[in-house]
Amino acid sequence: MEIELTKMSSRGQIVIPQGIREKIKAKEGSLFAVFGSDDSLVLKRIEMPNKEKLIRDLEKIAKDGRKRAEELGLKESMFRK
Repeated sequence: MEIELTKMSSRGQIVIPQGIREKIKAKEGSLFAVFGSDDSLVLKRIEMPNKEKLIRDLEKIAKDGRKRAEELGLKESMFRK
């Protein structure tokens, strides 16, 4: 684990040292979840999926759902009014 010192500005901003930014692959605009307890602070970089990955994931979920419904003998017409 790398440890470096940084100082908070009057606006509450803290600079993440360059070496740590590179290690965690943080770039300008990176999102972080912030956890605080007593005198400790933890930052967790959050990666948001891009649109293409999200669409691929949703298509896979839909395909798996259709396959499962077929295995159970469920048909779309059973749920239409």
